[in-house]
Order: sequence, then C-alpha cells, then structure tokens
Amino acid sequence: MLETFEKAGLNNGLVTAFAFVGLIVLLSVALSRYLTLGRVHGSAIAIVVGLGLAYWGGLHSGGHKGLADLSLFGGIGLMGGAMLRDFAIVATAFEVQAVEARKAGLIGVVALLLGIVLPFLVGASIAYLFGYSDAVSMTTIGAGAVTYIVGPVTGAAIGASSDVMALSIAAGLIKAIMVMVGTPVAARFLRLKTPRSAMVFGGLAGTVSGVSAGLAATDRKLVPYGALVATFHTGLGCLLGPSLLFFAVKAVMG
Repeated sequence: MLETFEKAGLNNGLVTAFAFVGLIVLLSVALSRYLTLGRVHGSAIAIVVGLGLAYWGGLHSGGHKGLADLSLFGGIGLMGGAMLRDFAIVATAFEVQAVEARKAGLIGVVALLLGIVLPFLVGASIAYLFGYSDAVSMTTIGAGAVTYIVGPVTGAAIGASSDVMALSIAAGLIKAIMVMVGTPVAARFLRLKTPRSAMVFGGLAGTVSGVSAGLAATDRKLVPYGALVATFHTGLGCLLGPSLLFFAVKAVMG
C-alpha cells in the first residue's frame, strides 16, 4: 500500500504538492482553533511549519531547495516557484475595486516611498557595520532589505559580486518572513481593517509574498489591495535602486 502511494506521489509531483500543502494548512487551522483559541491565525502557523520543513528537507537531502530536493516532494519546487507565485499575484489584482483603490490617495504614495527609503537605509547601514563600506555593496544589500527581488536586480545593474547579491536576497527573505508571521499578530495595532489601510501597509512593508501571506492570515478581502501596492513597491525599487539610491550612497561614501 505504501509503495503504491509513493509511486503515485512520484509520478504526480504537483498533485502531491497540493495535497501535502493542503494537509499542512488543515492541521495548522486545527492548531490555531484548539491550541491558541484563534489568537494566532492558521496561515501564520502554516508558514512557520513550512519554513521548518524546508529547513529539515535541506539538512536531510544536503540540497538547496528544501523539501523540493527530496524526490517525493519535487512538485513543491514547481508549486512554490516563480510561475505560480507570479500568477497568483497577478490574479489578486482582478479583485481590486477601483473606487477603493483611489482612496489610498497621497498617503499611499508617501507610504510607497517610505517603504523603499527606510528599509534601504537600514540595510545599507547594517552592511556598513559589517564591513561593507563600498557604495556597490551597501546599495545592493540595502536594496535587498527593500525586497529580495530588488536586491539582485540592483546588484546586477551596478556590478555587485555574487556573494553580496546572495546577502541581499537573504536580507529580503528575512524581511518577508517577518512580515508573513508578524502581520496577523500586529493587525489590531496597525488597524488593518479597510482596503485603504491594506494599501498603506502594502506600501510600507513592500514584500509582495510577505504582505500577501500576512494579509491572508488577517483578512482575505484585504489581500488584493495590499498586494497591488506592494507590486508597485518592487517595480519602483528596481528603478530607484541602481539609479538614485546608488548615486546617493556613492556621494556619501565617496
């Protein structure tokens, strides 16, 4: 019986991935309901479980793709890859109501700019504290703190080394994880109840994956609005990183 299930799983990797993720979500919702009495959303628990399993898979296989390095769970690499991720992000835009989107107004624009500049300053400052004093490295790592996409795009444009670009991606991933897990916990304090608040939050937080997962764990109706502004956040960061921000750092550091 087990051999039959294993063979079916190996031959239908994507189906196995969806079933496995669905099982994790089901267990996470149960833990949320009965263990935390609903105080911690099931999606947040599922994210933490997924990260733990990815770490275990990497250790067990000696690879770099977590559970996807194990043949039985190879479909997770496709399910969690860029293709389905970007498809899901684009799909959320179809749920946005233009009337609600306009309500963000000037505060949405300000949030978008602050969400790029502030993380960049933090990332560049930390890079400097760890000994990266050249403008290229500081800009690349600072851009990674904006999002893990902006970092390597900026680094490739200004000639950063592969090691520095890897650090920028790591910085962006840490930020995304913090937003994913922290959003449901801080939702009441941040008053994430309206489309406008979600758009401002998306502009400040920036990371599309983090904002989408965090808002999904808070209120699914807010996901399209947060993801919409967060997507602009990534695009604008890719434009400002290798241009205005790089020249600013170069002017300061010489």
